[in-house]
Amino acid sequence: MQHLRNVSTRTGRVIDRRFTDFPPFYFSNPAAAVGARADVAMAPDTEQFDFELEVAAVIGVEGSNVAVADAESHIFGYTIFCDWSARDIQMHERDLFGPVKGKDTANGLGPFVVTADELAPFRSGRSFHLRMAAYVNDELVGEGCWDQIDWGFPDMIAYASRGTRVRPGDVIGSGTVPTGCLFEHFAMDPEGFRGWLQVGDEVRLVVEQLGEIRSRVTAPPAVQRLSTGY
Repeated sequence: MQHLRNVSTRTGRVIDRRFTDFPPFYFSNPAAAVGARADVAMAPDTEQFDFELEVAAVIGVEGSNVAVADAESHIFGYTIFCDWSARDIQMHERDLFGPVKGKDTANGLGPFVVTADELAPFRSGRSFHLRMAAYVNDELVGEGCWDQIDWGFPDMIAYASRGTRVRPGDVIGSGTVPTGCLFEHFAMDPEGFRGWLQVGDEVRLVVEQLGEIRSRVTAPPAVQRLSTGY
């Protein structure tokens, strides 16, 4: 939620009260998963390539219509998640059908999965008190703590499984830690903004107890133009 508050002024959006009624989410592209040391090609046709620093819960036990009180028993463990994003494409799409091509180029995961019992000593509120930090070319550009989230994974799993099911191997992202993406910095301080990701930049995302993922940004593939329109 704080991530949304930080970007709302620039996008002209008002935070809808329904964000407090249920955890909004979208389905991403399972074919876009990349490893913890993989290069990441920019999305075709973007000039505003970005990352999002998140944690992911990995489902280990199938369930349908899962109760909040039972949801954590369906989690095998946790890992770092990078929601790579093409902001200009995302903004162009959003009022039609939500984030689609703006979000499906790459989903970074790794470097390993830490089981829930190993994090028990760090339990805090809806999650765990673990520091999260994002670096671009070793410059610290954002940091926060996992327990700053508004919606915990139990609510997310309960809502995602409502009327359907979650399966072993499913990955559910936490949402972005406050200041954990470039878009927030652009929204809050456009004059001092460091700029979007460029070819050759190295993004390093670190979460205490979960390790780090490190990816170098590479050139996008050629754009295959449509027969008409965008």
